[in-house]
Parts: sequence; C-alpha cells; structure tokens
Amino acid sequence: MSHDFEQRLSSLMARAASPLSGSMRGIEKESLRVDSDGSMSKLAHPRSLGSPLTNQFITTDFSEALLEFVTPVFGTTWEAMRSICDIHQFVQNAIDDELLWPASMPCLLPKDEAIPLARYGTSNIGRMKTTYRRGLGYRYGRQMQTISGVHYNFSLPEAFWPEYQAVLEATDEECDFRSTQYLGLVRNFRRMGWIILYLFGASPALCQSFAQGRELDMPMLNETTYFEPYGTSLRMSDLGYNNKNQSRIAISLNSLDSYIRDLTAAIHTPEPDYEKIGVLVDGEYRQLNANQLQIENEYYSSVRPKRVARSGERPTAALRRGGIEYVEVRSLDCNLYDPAGISQNTMRFIEPFLVYCLLEDSPMFDQDLLAECVANQALVARAGRDPELRLSDRGESRLLTEWADRIVEKVEQVAAVMDDDSTCYSEAVAEMRKRIEDASLTPSARILEDLREEGMSFFELALDAARRHKKYFRLLTPLNEEVEAKLQQEVSDSLARQSDIEAEDTLSFEEYLESWFDAD
Repeated sequence: MSHDFEQRLSSLMARAASPLSGSMRGIEKESLRVDSDGSMSKLAHPRSLGSPLTNQFITTDFSEALLEFVTPVFGTTWEAMRSICDIHQFVQNAIDDELLWPASMPCLLPKDEAIPLARYGTSNIGRMKTTYRRGLGYRYGRQMQTISGVHYNFSLPEAFWPEYQAVLEATDEECDFRSTQYLGLVRNFRRMGWIILYLFGASPALCQSFAQGRELDMPMLNETTYFEPYGTSLRMSDLGYNNKNQSRIAISLNSLDSYIRDLTAAIHTPEPDYEKIGVLVDGEYRQLNANQLQIENEYYSSVRPKRVARSGERPTAALRRGGIEYVEVRSLDCNLYDPAGISQNTMRFIEPFLVYCLLEDSPMFDQDLLAECVANQALVARAGRDPELRLSDRGESRLLTEWADRIVEKVEQVAAVMDDDSTCYSEAVAEMRKRIEDASLTPSARILEDLREEGMSFFELALDAARRHKKYFRLLTPLNEEVEAKLQQEVSDSLARQSDIEAEDTLSFEEYLESWFDAD
C-alpha cells in the first residue's frame, strides 16, 4: 500500500518539477454575533454588512446572528489567510459593540424556539433559504444549528491531472478521471480524517446552556461547563453534526453517478418522522418537503465533493454537468486561539494530507467500512487524546498514535514536494507531528488546561477570547484602501442585487419550489 503511494509520488516528480504548484484554496468561516455579555445577538443582520442573500464575502448561515465569511479562491495560503483576516477586521469595525464568538460550541443561548432564523428578503430564493432553515430547526433543533466551524476548499491544479493520468496509465476522459480520483480522496478522508479532529479539534468542553436543561452524558469541569477529559471535538461528536437523524441515509462514495443518484433519491424519499412535522401548516411552510433531505446541503459529511454551481443550478446538477471540481473539508473547529479561527499552519497540513488521501490506495466503501469510519470519528471526537485509544482500520485494531504516525510519515513526503522555494509545508507538518508525540500541545488539551489553571468556565474563556480578538482587529493597521473599498462596494452592490431579484420574481412561491425540485 505504501509502495504504491510512494511510487505514484515519485513518478509525478519525475514527470514535472512542481506537480502540485498551482493548487487553489478558499476559506468559509462561521461566527455567532454576541452581545458584550456573551449572549447571542437579538439584532437583525446589520445593513452595514450588506445583503446576506447576495454578498459574496459576508453572509449568514442558520441564524440572523450566525455570520459566515467567504474568501475568494487564492493560489497561496498566505493570500487566503490575509483575506479571511481582512473580512474579520471589516466586520469587527461594522458591528459596533457586538463581538464575534470565537469557539465552535455556542455562547449563552435562548430557548430553542427563540433562536432567530436567518432572513433573506421577500424573493422566492430568499424565502426558500429561510424555509430550509426552519425545516432544519424542526428536524434537528435550532440549538444544534448554532454550532460554528471552518470549511476549507481545495483543488489540485489543472496541470496536475494529465500528468497523474499518465502516471496511472488511465484512459478515461479527463473529467471522469478527475472525479474518480477526487472520490478516492474523499473515501480516504472519511477513513483517516479523524486525524484532523485530533490535531485541530478545539471543542472539548461546552457551556451548560447548550444542554437546555438536559443531562449530558459527560462529566462537569465546574458548575457551568461540561467536558470530556480526552475530548477533541464535541462539535463532531453525537452532540453536534454526527447526529443519529441521518444515520439511515446511505450515500455512496464509490462513483460520481452513485453519489448523485443516492443524494437525489434522499431528496425524493418521504420520511415518516418529517411527515409528522408537516410542510404547509396554517399557511406557513415548516420545511421545504417531508423527505429524507430537503435539499442536498442538508446531508452532513466531514468532506464533500463539489463543483461551483451556476445561478439557480442545484449542486447535483452541477456535478452531473462538469464532474468534481474541488473538495470541501468540513471538520475543522474554530480555534479560539487564532483571531480568524484558523492558521496558516493548519492549512499547510491539511493540503498535503488531502494530496496524500488522493495518492494513496482508496478502498471502495461498503456499509461495514462506512460504519467503521463513523465509529472512529465518534471515538476521536470524544476521547481522541486518550493514549490507549485504539481505532479500527478495516477490521484491524490500531493504536491511534501509531496510525497517526504512519499517516504523518506519508504527509511529510507530500509536504516536501509542495515546499517549492521554502520549507513552510514541511515545517507545518513537523509541528503537527509534535502534537502526536505530545497530546498536551493540541488545541483541545490547551483549552482544558487553561480552564483548570484560570479557574474559568468554558463560557468565560471564550468570552475573554472574543474580547481580545475584537481589540486585536481594531488595533490593526487600517485596512488597505483598495480592500476596504472592495468590501464596501460589495455591501452596496449586494443590497441592489437583492432588490433586483425581488423585483424580477414572477412565480408564486409554490410554483418556484415545484420548478426547483423538478430541475434534477
């Protein structure tokens, strides 16, 4: 297995001096707006940030209070890092005395029904986005939807694919070849992506308010803080997105056709539990439909194969049209020690890890292997720093640290190829190896150590970080005039675009939904 990986990497290097040069990346990062006391903001999305429906840099996710920052796509990690910081600085200056909650697990929350849904105006697409979120609230609870994360989008350079196709002596059409290889990456990420939770998980504790009066199956660090002693990412545990509601939905990752087929089927397959909720009740849409999934985005996975969709085009239609264009990593917690929630070292580990996942043999998934991957993720989320923790690798029991060491050994080889004129990738991977050798260096361990040493609750620790980050961004050198002008222009342009969309609607909302779901 390792021989095949090494042979592929060396063959690529023999064919091209820099086979991975030209990769592209982008960041999407969520943050709750909170009052100065740490309570979730009750204010509407600030007009000073433009329209969340059409602003390409600043939008909202589930709630009016849940901001989402989106960078353009860049050729270097430094450009992506600078962009996400610029957006943070712009927003921090625009939200007056409010703060951005720096942790993945949320702040002081109101009762579930009082968490406000994101609003996108009166257009059909705007109403659809709000209705979808209302459905999520009914299906999973609004509280869970306030959990934040960082999504990392990555694609290999166009010049990589013909070279790699030659290495593998594959005769497929390049589009089909690319999709097949990206799906291999996705399968390997599902098998080995638990290492992301171990290295970067930053949610080993949570505020008691998240329990909403329930008793959680974990100890309490103090009177207001639940925690897992060896936890890494409770966000990715059964408390967060790894929930049981979707456990019956089987989405194949063995081919693009089967992936599209299974997602499409789930969107059209009635779910009895959701039928009980109802769709149009007393004149209000509770959800878009009563099927297993309302739309494709409802299916949660730690990684997604993606293609940029055209205006009005559904994700599955985009994949069917042009194949897989990039992958979206969705298992990163917001790191409250990084003002922007992510660091360059994080990016510089993830990228060679993704390339390793692409080059390594990728077994096809059956239900047993999928269940094994889900179980491994759940174990690492709750107890990843336990030095005795063992995971299952295709039925074989392996000590987490030993398996992680083997993975990083391969990632180091990819990093050396990606270094080009510097050693930044290799240095980042070397830093992550230290975390495997010493779990106390992980963000999750650091959070628990700070909670104990400072005698703080999780809420107090996160609120303190929110205040520091606000001060940090406000004390930075003012934004470059060109960047400031670009972000301000997008604010005004987005408001105009929303007005245009609302003025152009000709269908009723019911007709719009019907046409949307018929466009498979």
